[in-house]
Amino acid sequence: MNQEEQSKKMNQLIAKCWADEGFKQKMLANPAATLKAEGVEFPAGLSLVAVENTDKVFHLVIPAKPTDLSDEDLDKVVGAGETGNNWWAAPACFG
Repeated sequence: MNQEEQSKKMNQLIAKCWADEGFKQKMLANPAATLKAEGVEFPAGLSLVAVENTDKVFHLVIPAKPTDLSDEDLDKVVGAGETGNNWWAAPACFG
């Protein structure tokens, strides 16, 4: 499954969580097994954690630092916030 297909599948599974409380509870309790049962594979040894945003809690996920970016590249990214690029304000909870 390529990245686009996996993204589409994950969006479908999120919609299923919204529509089916039992499925959502399975996903929260054991995301690796639930995703595997739905045909989504992850590398062996990868730990998966599922969390749910609410109107009172927003989870900010900080991705692992890319190994192929120089300090100069990272400085450019950090500086982007100063130009009015409000990528972080997208979640509806900041509404």
